[in-house]
Amino acid sequence: MQLRELTIIKRSGRRAPFDREKLVRSISIAMRKRPVDAERVERMVSGIVRQLESRGETEIHSEVIGELLMKALKSLDEVAYVRYASVYRDFRETQDFARFLGEEGLSEEAETLEP
Repeated sequence: MQLRELTIIKRSGRRAPFDREKLVRSISIAMRKRPVDAERVERMVSGIVRQLESRGETEIHSEVIGELLMKALKSLDEVAYVRYASVYRDFRETQDFARFLGEEGLSEEAETLEP
């Protein structure tokens, strides 16, 4: 249950109402075929929504949601975290993945992929 109507400010500057189902869909894509219980995913979504509502703001930049989602995914499932990050951070080349994995401490081999 939402306490107040939240408006999301997109990167383009456009505003849209917060859509919990869109958040769920984004997580579902990242979590596809991962061995994580649906109840844990639902708790993660509820936690993100609570964090957004507790900010006391009615307008929230989409980047805030993206960062909260990445933080939650990282603690839940590293593969889903990397999947989401690859889209959210717009990786275009293998070096982008390698750099990200190295920065996150997720791969000892990341440095060997650098040109």
